[in-house]
This record gives sequence, C-alpha cells and structure tokens, in this order.
Amino acid sequence: MTAVEEAGTRHRLRSRDDEGAPSGEEPGAPRPPLPWYRRMFRDRAVLLLALPAMAVVIVFQYLALGGNVIAFQDYQPYLGVGRSLWVGLENFSILFSGDPEFLAALRNTLIITLLQTVLVFPAPIILALLLHSLVSNRVRQWVQSVLYLPHFLSWVIVVAVFQQVLGGAGMINNFLRAHGWQPIDVIGNSDAFYGLITSQVIWKDTGWATILFLAVLAGIDKSLYEASAVDGATRWRQTWHITLPGMRPIIIMLLILKLGDSLSVGFEQLILQQDAVGLGVSQVLDTYVYNQGVVGGYWGVAAAVGLVKGVLGLVLVLVANKVAHMFGEEGVYRA
Repeated sequence: MTAVEEAGTRHRLRSRDDEGAPSGEEPGAPRPPLPWYRRMFRDRAVLLLALPAMAVVIVFQYLALGGNVIAFQDYQPYLGVGRSLWVGLENFSILFSGDPEFLAALRNTLIITLLQTVLVFPAPIILALLLHSLVSNRVRQWVQSVLYLPHFLSWVIVVAVFQQVLGGAGMINNFLRAHGWQPIDVIGNSDAFYGLITSQVIWKDTGWATILFLAVLAGIDKSLYEASAVDGATRWRQTWHITLPGMRPIIIMLLILKLGDSLSVGFEQLILQQDAVGLGVSQVLDTYVYNQGVVGGYWGVAAAVGLVKGVLGLVLVLVANKVAHMFGEEGVYRA
C-alpha cells in the first residue's frame, strides 16, 4: 500500500468515527455511561435469572434481621413481638454476669473453632496439592470422586458410621476383645471428643472443599513450571515459589470468610453426640441457643446469644480483612 492510499484509509476511518460520535463530543471520545434503567433493561435476562436467589437472600437474610429485636424483649410466642415486654439489655446481662453454662458453651466453641481453623482449613489445600501432583488423570479423577462422596452424607449417617467403627460395640473394639485386649470407647470418651468431631469434619468435607483449590491450581500458568524446571527447581521449590503464591489470594479470602462463620461449629453434628459425652464438652453456642430457646422457652436470651455471635463474626471479618490489606493482599473487599 502506498503512502497516499494509507493516508486515504486513515481519513476514511476518522470520518466514520466522526459520523458515529455523538454531537457535542470530540471524535473518538468515550460514550457516556447508560442510565441505570437502560442498563437494567439491557441485562434483563441476567436479572431474571438472579431474581430467585435475590429473593431468598432478602427474605431469609435481610428481613430476618428484624427478629433481633427479640434479644431486647422477654419474648413470648403467644404474645408476639408487638406485645412482649421490653427488658432492654437484661438478656445480655444474664449472659455476661457469669452464667456457667454460657461460659462453658463459649469455651467449647472457641476450642473447636481453633481446632477447625488450624487442622480442618489447611486439609483441602494439602489434598489439592497432592491431587495436583498426580500424573495420571484417570487416577486423579477416581480419587476425587471417592473423596467427594462423604460430603453428600447427612451428619446422622456420618455419626452412625463413626459409632460403628469407634463405638463401644464397634469394629475396632470387637477386634480388641477378640484378641484379649482392653477395648477403647472413643465415642463415649469426653477427653477424645474434640479430636473425634475434628476428624469427622475432615473426613466429611475435605474432599468437597478441594474443588475450588483444584480450580485455582488449574489456572496457574504452566510455563512458570517449565521455566523453573529448566533452571533446576525441584518439585518442592516449585510448590513454594509458584503454586502457593498462585493460591494465596483465594486462601486468604476463604480464611477471612471462615472467620466470619467460625463461631458456628456444627449444630447437627454436636447435638447428635451430646448424649454420649454430656454437655460439659459438647455444649456450644448453637446448642446453647437451642436449649435456651426451643427447650427452655427463654427466647430473649437465645436471641441475645445469636446477636452477640453475629456481631463477633462481623468484627472478625472486618479485622481479618484489614490485616490482609496491611500485608498487601486484596482480602474480601476494598474499603
């Protein structure tokens, strides 16, 4: 193409841009953003798809926040919220005046939260790294399928399986008795309860939690591994300098979200096993709320516990997100 032809082509392109540009604007200037109602009409199909999920969140999350008013009342179901007696902060004073049952539930909740944060949270990360290192895709898919299955079992079945294996009349104790050894009832041993429920959570949910981490690993640029292999990097050094930094943003985000829900340690799992070990080690905030509200009829105290737990979870999320920003990470949101 000659210089004259090239100049003519550029002139025609500029002319088209000038013709398509809105009046009063310079040629090539960006168009102003559409009004919100135009954007909604344009994205109406997507909004219709999101409408059911939005309705569920609004009804069961935002509207339910109004129920926190019960925490400031001597709530009676037959009177309703409007006619129940207002007691102010009396329900909160009952909790923080040294109620031994509440303090025991708080202690157990914090212990279980610590164990699940230290032991349960890293488990899917380690498992994802191990699965990612498998060479055979067929073996990897088979192992993944086997590890996913426990997630779809209810806690009733999970507890029953552990009782059949570790209970007083379980498989292990039957084996010990058959060989003249002393049986060990792990299910009914309060000293082993924290380890028992932690192992149950790991067995049930670790496989399912690896899905997200495997997706993150699949998105890491393979050329980084190839370049490091050329430089003589071992598998361990590749994991430390390439894999873990690539996973770090999602790990931090999930850790922050888990801290927000860390005081909810598994109501169904624990209440199914309270009769075996007693309330001393199995009573947590969730079961305390159930016993106070549903069983005891102290709805105001139960609502106060739930409100305190929600506020603490919010504070943990805000603090953890701020700490993540201090270390240069994105966190969950940017203030």
